[in-house]
Amino acid sequence: QVQLVESGGGLVQAGGSLRLSCAASISISSTYRMGWFRQAPGKEREFVAAISGSGPSTTYAASVKGRFTISRDNAKNTVYLQMNSLKVEDMAVYLCATRRSVNVDYGYWGQGTQVTVSS
Repeated sequence: QVQLVESGGGLVQAGGSLRLSCAASISISSTYRMGWFRQAPGKEREFVAAISGSGPSTTYAASVKGRFTISRDNAKNTVYLQMNSLKVEDMAVYLCATRRSVNVDYGYWGQGTQVTVSS
């Protein structure tokens, strides 16, 4: 059973920073991708960023590129999302997910961590 546990959310003022963590019960180096998504009230879930299980490949949504950085620590089986210059529109529940291989979509999800940005 794959378990993903997010942490690090909270309340921050616009312009501030937060770092989210996602601890996985599996070896992330064996996965194809680890991703961060977010869902705001009344909106569909949207992709934020992803990183390969091994190697340097990263991808970002246009809305966060240049402000957010995804990274991983394979020894700790943990993926991070450093969020800088936060905006009110970044406020959402942030979820971590894993894509085990190129042939499947993201199939395992964490419970999410709330990020609240005040103006």
